[in-house]
Amino acid sequence: MPVGSSQRLSAAFYRTLQDDLRAELDRAGLDAVLADHADDVAYLTGFFHHPGERPVAVLLGVDGTSRLLLPELEREHAQAQHALADLVGYPEFPGLRPPLTYLAPVTGRIGYAGSMTVSRLDEVRAAFPAATLVRTDVIARARLRKRPEEIALHAEAARITDLMLAAGRALVEEAVAAGGELPSEAELARHVGAVGAATMYAEHSDVVVVSPLAGGLVYAGANSARPHALPSGYRLRPGEVFMLSLGCAVGGRFVEGERTFVLGEPTAEQRRYYEAVRQAQQTGGEALRPGLPCARANQACLDVIRAAGLAGYLRHRQGHGIGLGMHEPPWLSDGDDTPLEAGMIVSNEPGIYVPGHGGYRISDSMLVTEDGARPFTAYPRSLDDVVVAL
Repeated sequence: MPVGSSQRLSAAFYRTLQDDLRAELDRAGLDAVLADHADDVAYLTGFFHHPGERPVAVLLGVDGTSRLLLPELEREHAQAQHALADLVGYPEFPGLRPPLTYLAPVTGRIGYAGSMTVSRLDEVRAAFPAATLVRTDVIARARLRKRPEEIALHAEAARITDLMLAAGRALVEEAVAAGGELPSEAELARHVGAVGAATMYAEHSDVVVVSPLAGGLVYAGANSARPHALPSGYRLRPGEVFMLSLGCAVGGRFVEGERTFVLGEPTAEQRRYYEAVRQAQQTGGEALRPGLPCARANQACLDVIRAAGLAGYLRHRQGHGIGLGMHEPPWLSDGDDTPLEAGMIVSNEPGIYVPGHGGYRISDSMLVTEDGARPFTAYPRSLDDVVVAL
């Protein structure tokens, strides 16, 4: 993205997206779709918000209508974001009248996503008694393949994620050079998050604020053997590994990049663990191609670790889809036979976790192309590149 450019997608992007979705609704025999998940709302209209108890929902009809239900206190927020929909406000929640009734009357066959809660579905039934409600994955299917404008946002998020990884390593190297105590996990996490956010605000206009905007998980030593451990006050120690599991969102589109570092000359054990994961990640990336079922890619990736005799240290799948959510379909995992398609973005992040010792994980966000896949994130992956000299 050019310096100073806006993170927001154009009205033309949302018009085309909505028209394409209307065509899918028509093919599915639906008159409209109702979406209330915050990511779906953002995807369809460009309106990003922090979800709470006040309902926000989009009703997109094949007749060309696009209506965004929201509390009146969010109206100016939606207008400032140039949300592409007719705004339908309600005074307050719970209010004297159920919020969804402000969209009524609604008739015909109305699709809804499986992410809708049971209680919200009951509210929809009560608000639209003349409608036939049909569960549909039409929005989820549309979100699987990213459009060129979205891919450009993911690419920029990857560039910033690489800067964050470099900044995290640099902070550790500065502490080593100074001869003082090494940073804690929490200090590292704060630093890299600040670098990511500051880069966006310095280089972009109209930053799309989502949670998290920039940051991630940082853990060291035995703490890193717990895949989703939260940063603590534990200080890095010579001879141990530490992991920077980072990411950010540009225009609401996420990327993750993760590297495992070694503080000092690696032991034979550390070399064995790291190389097994690096080879698995390379194999997993090479396996990604259109038409291949997700489960097959996962098997090819994790079989490398199994062949190395380290199956007992596996804790998770190869990866997952990334988009408006940090974790979203498809799943590079046993049990997901979704064929990969060009335009999908997935994480490639095999890892092993040795209790009492540490964890080893390498992750790149990858774009599936017409003939394979390529990583967005580019921070080096070889063992020599992740050794922090003492």
